[in-house]
Amino acid sequence: MGIVGYGAYIPHFRITVDEIASVWSADSAAISKGIMVNEKAVPDIDEDTITIAVSAAQSALDRASINPKDIGAVFVGSESHPYAVKPSGVAVSDALGIGPEVLIADYEFACKAGTAAMQVCHGLCSAGQIKYGLAIGADTAQGKPGDALEYTAAAGGAAFIIGPDPLATIDHMYSYATDTPDFWRREHEHYPRHGSRFTGEPGYFHHVLSASRNLLKKSGLEPKDFDHVVFHMPNGKFPSIAAAKLGFTKEQLRKGLVVGKVGNSYSGSSLVGLSSVLDSAEPGQKIFLTSFGSGAGSDSFVFTVNDSILEARGKAPLTQSYIDNKSYLSYGQYAKLRGKLVI
Repeated sequence: MGIVGYGAYIPHFRITVDEIASVWSADSAAISKGIMVNEKAVPDIDEDTITIAVSAAQSALDRASINPKDIGAVFVGSESHPYAVKPSGVAVSDALGIGPEVLIADYEFACKAGTAAMQVCHGLCSAGQIKYGLAIGADTAQGKPGDALEYTAAAGGAAFIIGPDPLATIDHMYSYATDTPDFWRREHEHYPRHGSRFTGEPGYFHHVLSASRNLLKKSGLEPKDFDHVVFHMPNGKFPSIAAAKLGFTKEQLRKGLVVGKVGNSYSGSSLVGLSSVLDSAEPGQKIFLTSFGSGAGSDSFVFTVNDSILEARGKAPLTQSYIDNKSYLSYGQYAKLRGKLVI
């Protein structure tokens, strides 16, 4: 059981760290160096979590070459669902021609909602309750004007169809979670807040390293056994440090580290990295992935790539094509699109 089809979507518009920093009289060079991010993706006026999810999932369907009606569950993970009360999954399912005989649920666990959806799909498929499940992580993440999050909270998503005869087998999974209040948003608040002192060591690193080490122990594998590694990317620095602490090399991390050109901090973050890796991974190669969701928890996976990926890969746009297709916005245009101008 594993990934039968996959796809990613990243909006066309970008805003640079330099542009944001100039508005707040901040040192853009120091910020870019510190977070290892140069620009971030910004959704257009007609894009939201649902449209991003549909676009990514259509590519997953194209690669899977299955009848949408054979999908028995649709789970959309996001921290920015368009409606406070109305599921995103029903719109996604109808747009893709999947329903109505389908299990649908929206997930929230910050940036690991998408990997949690993958785990549930895997369980349902393995139990024989459904033939295929669709797991999506998508977001149009928001950062308060002038806040550190504004430089990285971006938009994008990835979708994975889980089922039999996979392009990449899910060999092992492991999850780790605690009540660590590093990031939150209460009802009626427009922007999320974060406890800076909890963000690094007690938040990201404790959970990512704990989940990763426990899965390595559970699987009996070592970092040297993997060809690629992907971590959640709230910035470029954190996954690089995590990889080094665990014994992974820069080369193993390279293809999954997509944060620098599109920003990150969204539910599809690590999954967009996984999509990027699958775009070039060879049959027989092993992939290690650990997500992170503030609040806080991590999901870790071991994948093995199969021969069928070679034929499926060309049936949909590659992740890099979305990264390369871009045009830049001024801060004023960005603020208008993101609803940051309140009259």
